[in-house]
Amino acid sequence: MSFFAILFALLIEQVRPLGPRNPVHVGMRAWARWASRNFDAGKPAHGWVAWALAVAGPALLVLAVHALLNRFLGWPVAVLWNVAILYVTLGFRQFSHHFTDIRDALDAGNEPRARELLAEWQQVDASELPRSEIVRHVIEYSVLAAHRHVFGVLAWYSVLAAFGLGPAGAVLYRMAEFVARYWRHRNRIQAQPASEALQSAAAQAWQVIDWAPARATALAFAVVGSFEEAVDCWRHHAQRFPNDNDGVVLAATSGAVNVRLGGEALKPAYRPESSQPFRSAALGPEPSVDTGPTPGREAEPAHLRSVVGLVWRTVVLWLVLLALLTLANLLG
Repeated sequence: MSFFAILFALLIEQVRPLGPRNPVHVGMRAWARWASRNFDAGKPAHGWVAWALAVAGPALLVLAVHALLNRFLGWPVAVLWNVAILYVTLGFRQFSHHFTDIRDALDAGNEPRARELLAEWQQVDASELPRSEIVRHVIEYSVLAAHRHVFGVLAWYSVLAAFGLGPAGAVLYRMAEFVARYWRHRNRIQAQPASEALQSAAAQAWQVIDWAPARATALAFAVVGSFEEAVDCWRHHAQRFPNDNDGVVLAATSGAVNVRLGGEALKPAYRPESSQPFRSAALGPEPSVDTGPTPGREAEPAHLRSVVGLVWRTVVLWLVLLALLTLANLLG
């Protein structure tokens, strides 16, 4: 069931992607604001209560609907529910247009436009970036987006669905990533900011939830890319990045396609008194810091095509594994 639900969700998302202001994302933001406004009193215990309500609440609701549909209407209707939930939590088209637009601008030699698009996507100051740094940052942001919007969701969904929990894993993963990023954003623009306790709880929970998926993504990149180089870079250079999970993914990417990643991070392009809009695809300005780059060739536009191939081969690998597991389950 998991294989067919994922396959249909990916196909539907390619044909009709969700828009940037779709009701689901608007509802997610409203739910996160409500949870923080009503339960965030500034203490660690309150932070964990608000996080549990914001993240576990939707996951349990989705699980309850799945169980009711499966019991009273049968597994075909439950599969449709899985497809619907995966459609709103899983997909490339939630961020891939940013990548495509920047790549097209670079191919056309329009570096100012590429800088403008990168700054708009990630809300950073990219006004003085040279061409290689534009490519490097696009690779980093795009790989992290692919992990968080696709491979991490696949991992949590597949594992929990195998235990009969339906699409709860997909919702748990996406909501955990979303609230950690969203509450950090609200604090930066000083508009109903989240407390330090709430941000800390969300960040700690996200690190735990993303630990295994990040390493599964890195391993998949190694399998479909240059295995020895990816594993070596993962082992020796993941610590160059401030976030342990992101560092594993980025280091494996660097080795898999032989590109130099890491270095100076981009600065946020916001004013504390402004109310800059939150963008669902933005990952924050923290995928790299000034700790020195990984080994590899200097980033160039050709690497963008290599990264696209790496990501799609990983998708195929996931689908093949799920298809084999589904076949084994049917035959067993």
